[in-house]
Amino acid sequence: MALAGRFPISHEVAFPGGAYLVSEVTPVNDFERSTKETKIQQVDKDNGLLLWSVDIVDADPTAPRKQKTVSVKIAAKVQPVPPANDGSSPFTPVEFEGLTALAYIQESGDFSSVVYSYKASGMKSPGRPASTKPAAGDGKAA
Repeated sequence: MALAGRFPISHEVAFPGGAYLVSEVTPVNDFERSTKETKIQQVDKDNGLLLWSVDIVDADPTAPRKQKTVSVKIAAKVQPVPPANDGSSPFTPVEFEGLTALAYIQESGDFSSVVYSYKASGMKSPGRPASTKPAAGDGKAA
């Protein structure tokens, strides 16, 4: 049976060389419901939780150059808290929990390639339990 739609994938399979944060956690805007004056945060259609986005660098040396920076959406009631940087590098290593992927075709001129859209239920420092501490704010849609 072929995989259809989103499928579960372990962090180690998706990012075998590790993943490193390169952005802040930001709300995902619902462009269909938002107006120029009022931004509405997108809600995950699978579980009704708010969607947040974070950009990471995929440290896999075999990853194609154009796919080195990846956005991962996180479905959560409140803004997820990134793990603390231990100071050994300007980049913060991160591991995603409840990771799923959706394959799609990305066309660029005469060329097309298979790329993946990632969604997770949480993030943590590699090898540590996830943080349950919510970020500042009440987690309501913007």
